[in-house]
Amino acid sequence: NQGKEIILVSSGAQGIALGKLGLSERPKDTKGRQAIAAVGQCELMYLYDKMFSEYNNTVAQILVTRDDIAVPRRKRNIQNTVNTLLEMGIIPIVNENDTVSYDEIEIGDNDTLSAFVADMADADLLVLFSDIDGLYDDDPHKNKDAQFLPVVYDIDAVRDVAGGAGT
Repeated sequence: NQGKEIILVSSGAQGIALGKLGLSERPKDTKGRQAIAAVGQCELMYLYDKMFSEYNNTVAQILVTRDDIAVPRRKRNIQNTVNTLLEMGIIPIVNENDTVSYDEIEIGDNDTLSAFVADMADADLLVLFSDIDGLYDDDPHKNKDAQFLPVVYDIDAVRDVAGGAGT
């Protein structure tokens, strides 16, 4: 409510669906994961709508796939939608469209998706919330020798080194 334009990149739909459906683990097959993602996305957006409306904010859902980002016309449509929502004072909530993705994770992770979204929106700032305190050259949960990268000036220079560590 400070007048800043916010775009939220979020996930968690499948986790929410597990609880709603009383499942103890994610389905192993793609169609099962796609189905619970569809259920979970409704629940996730319900929660966001409820929480943001308590502060007199309206939210909108934008579900994307890799093709939506890679195909120029589709990317432009997303940019137009995001910009129009922001002009209207509406908070876009972006998530990967897991219900139509044919791989478990098509884009990669929310760190990657948020970078795409920040670039498309020409954002001034990207803030990542994580259980890791920054960018490493490997997953510090799995590799005690992972090196912290305090500043990144060229994302292409670290893409292959850090690829996948965000998950």
